Amino acid sequence: MESYIVFGLVLLVVVIGATLALVAPRFRKPPTLPPAQKPTVAPPAEKVPPPPAKKTVPPPVKPAPPPVVEAPPPVVPTPTVEAPPVVEAPPVETPEPTAGRLVRLRARLSRSQNVFGKGLLALLSRDKLDDDTWDEIEETLIGADVGVAATTEIVGKLRERARVHGTATASELRGMLTDELVAALQPEMDRTLAATRRAGRPSVLLIVGVNGAGKTTTCGKIARVLIADGHTVLMGAADTFRAAAAEQLTTWGSRVGAEVVRGPEGADPASVAFDAVKRGIDAGVDTVLIDTAGRLQNKVGLMDELGKVKRVVEKHGPVDETLLILDATTGQNGLEQARVFTEVVDVTGVVLTKLDGTAKGGIVIAVQRKLGIPVKLVGLGEGPDDLAPFDARQFVDALVGTDA
Repeated sequence: MESYIVFGLVLLVVVIGATLALVAPRFRKPPTLPPAQKPTVAPPAEKVPPPPAKKTVPPPVKPAPPPVVEAPPPVVPTPTVEAPPVVEAPPVETPEPTAGRLVRLRARLSRSQNVFGKGLLALLSRDKLDDDTWDEIEETLIGADVGVAATTEIVGKLRERARVHGTATASELRGMLTDELVAALQPEMDRTLAATRRAGRPSVLLIVGVNGAGKTTTCGKIARVLIADGHTVLMGAADTFRAAAAEQLTTWGSRVGAEVVRGPEGADPASVAFDAVKRGIDAGVDTVLIDTAGRLQNKVGLMDELGKVKRVVEKHGPVDETLLILDATTGQNGLEQARVFTEVVDVTGVVLTKLDGTAKGGIVIAVQRKLGIPVKLVGLGEGPDDLAPFDARQFVDALVGTDA
């Protein structure tokens, strides 16, 4: 019974609470609101025409890419090799015969003739040959590089013959002078060149001399002399120290068809000389000419090198001829050059160059008397065939002349 009472009381409380909740809002004071504002009316907006509609441009249609075709391998052009220009060999020349060259070239000695011929003959043709005249004759001969000893001997014989003959004509005096000059040149000396093959090998000629004497040019001219006399010649360019010496010798050889053996610039001269002689033996030539470097006689080392060239060449056989090239214009200085070279390589013959147009022709007499070495060739000009075998009689005749 009591539970029903409690339930009734709870229900009553719930009803009373719900009723209060519904009635209480009606008794509340409403809130005060601010006065209402009138709405602002905006003016009517101007009508803006709508933008024109953009034309729709369809996107460009990309063409389809071309099909990929593999390129053929590149064609490499064959290089065109141009043939080297054909260099025509110079025509082979025929050298002038050597016989009588001194006679043909006597005009080259015209200046020497003024000393030996006209000068001396004018003195000898005086009405009275007194001591003063003979002193002038001596001075003239010494000035022509005849040498003091040779001059004293020549003048002494002329004085004796003039005294014996008494008054002589100009023609007789010329004859006397010619005889004494020829005798002073020792015509009995052997002046032939050893240029003939022997024992199955070529003859070897060693060409020596100082710089400036015209050694390489003279070597080429000697080749022309030998070829003109019927010899076959090969040349060795052992002057490896002077630039263009080998080229110069090759030019001389090509003009007469003579082979030239050469080495690189600065090569050992002895090795080039050795190869040249070996090539000459294989080729069967008559003569091998070896052009050596120009040497200063006061340079001991260089002279030793020249001796080495001679020793190396002699491994093939003896050197048959050693020719010393002397410049005739050096006069008495050439005698000292000749003496030193003779001590080193045993000079067998002298070649005097630049004898044309000089009043120093007496150097021929001085060289032979001082050294006992024959002058075998003389150079009387710049032409290729202006080198002549020396003949004492022809040389004196060219010096003295034939006119009274």
